[in-house]
Amino acid sequence: MNYQLSESQPVPATVSLRRLWPLLRPQRVLLGSGLVALVSNTVLALSAPALTGYAIDHYVTGQDLPGLARSCVLLLVLYGLAGVAVYFQSVWTGTVGQQLLFQLRKQLFEKLQELPLGFFQVNQSGDLISRLNNDTDKINMFFSQALMQFLGGLITMLGSACFLLGLNPRLGLVALAPALFLLILTRLLAPFTRGRNAESLQSLGNLSAESSDSLENFKVVVAFDRQDYFRQRFERANQANYRSALRAGIANQLFVPTYALCSNLAQLVVLLYGLEQVARGELTVGMLIGYLVYVIRFYDPVRSMASLWATFQTAMAGWDRIHAILQLESSLKVIPDTQPVPANSPRLEMRGVHFGYLPEREILSQVEMRLEAGKSYALVGPTGGGKTTTASLMARLYDPGQGQVLLDGRDLRTYPAAQRSRKIGFILQEPFLQAGTLRQNFQYANADYRDELIPEMRMETLLENFSQGLDTQVEGLSLGQKQIVAFMRAVLRRPELLILDEATANIDTVTENALASILENLPETTTRVIIAHRLNTIAKADQIYFINQGRVQLAGSMAEAVQMLREGGRSS
Repeated sequence: MNYQLSESQPVPATVSLRRLWPLLRPQRVLLGSGLVALVSNTVLALSAPALTGYAIDHYVTGQDLPGLARSCVLLLVLYGLAGVAVYFQSVWTGTVGQQLLFQLRKQLFEKLQELPLGFFQVNQSGDLISRLNNDTDKINMFFSQALMQFLGGLITMLGSACFLLGLNPRLGLVALAPALFLLILTRLLAPFTRGRNAESLQSLGNLSAESSDSLENFKVVVAFDRQDYFRQRFERANQANYRSALRAGIANQLFVPTYALCSNLAQLVVLLYGLEQVARGELTVGMLIGYLVYVIRFYDPVRSMASLWATFQTAMAGWDRIHAILQLESSLKVIPDTQPVPANSPRLEMRGVHFGYLPEREILSQVEMRLEAGKSYALVGPTGGGKTTTASLMARLYDPGQGQVLLDGRDLRTYPAAQRSRKIGFILQEPFLQAGTLRQNFQYANADYRDELIPEMRMETLLENFSQGLDTQVEGLSLGQKQIVAFMRAVLRRPELLILDEATANIDTVTENALASILENLPETTTRVIIAHRLNTIAKADQIYFINQGRVQLAGSMAEAVQMLREGGRSS
């Protein structure tokens, strides 16, 4: 399955919103409440110009001070109620935005945990972090801040248009004519704007990935004194982000001057045509003033729509990038267990296994392997020969392209992840430790951990490598110490199959001997698979497999394995 997150073409906004609706559905009560508050605020605000025009025509011209006072009080009440509606609208929509942000990040992170290692091999971690943090925040900003402004602007425009056409149809058509031009222009430029925003978010992800890679490998940068090289790489990524952000900004701002021009043009035409109607006695001065207020009320949201539309396009571009991950499915599915388990099945068996990280490049070919319970096996071979890949297939970090891997007679794919993890312990070349103490790391890997297991497993000597014992913080530990912790963490789980991939590469000989004695004290049924370059590490293995160029051969003895290493596997 292809997990490469390539730059996809923007989809229509209606499609993006339809995909987003399942996440918004739980918030529909808050959204509905916010919409009710928004409509209330809009209706109250739109009533004010009509009341103002009426007061001018009936109370100001007639010098009716009590009537004018009543109109002022009524306007004050309308504005007060509108303020209350705005407050609740802000609270409810802000809550929707934050809850949506929480759910988006939760679902995205859980999806990332479900995806296989193949996904992370073809996508940069910095770009994934950008999608998790930046892209989700763009959506939050739209729903918590811009959405109700957007909807409020639409409702205000619709209400203003109704008043304009209702009060004076001919003048209303003149006032709304520029809006028709804006609608056509917006529809034409929307795909262009959406594409520029998607490009900007992608370049931001690339910049984040470049920064992450440089900081993660800063020790190597300093060791080779090549800060200039990584500075140049960052400069290229930063320049690309600058150019794409500039293009997106220009695209987003295209609407602003056009909308402002149309708004001013509409006001000017209404004023000129309205004064002509006043001169002919077809329109009162108060009505013309109220009419101009409605024109302003119609086109003010149009102006703000320019920036709100850009926010919407950015949010939808971010959602497209997030949806690209959410719609992925893991290729490591658990399949039904329908086959009977044969008697006397080996601990692990590979039957005709073929595998390649890329379809066109096969790393393992026709692998046949049988590992019995309680025995120790060594995997040897030149660097890049396929040892770690073979071990990864044993732990189902990947599935073979062809063939079958069986654990205790059952297809490895039939085991749920939790059950498979309890049965198989895998100590990787580069140990990962959770922040905290040694004890917390042991608890993190083993829900049944208790301190009494340390002496039971004869690991007291290993704790002597740490000044504060189980309370030692893992931050600042050397690579060798981290490998000791990773070793203890895996062994304390007492797995039935224990795989050690260069697990002692950075450990001194004395400590390595202590680890070997601990392995010897594991239950008799524990199968051990050891990948190592040190000959003394694999000397006590019951069987040795030589792996090179996609072939797995059983070496008859230690001497034969050494000979095969020297000759590149030509011996049999």
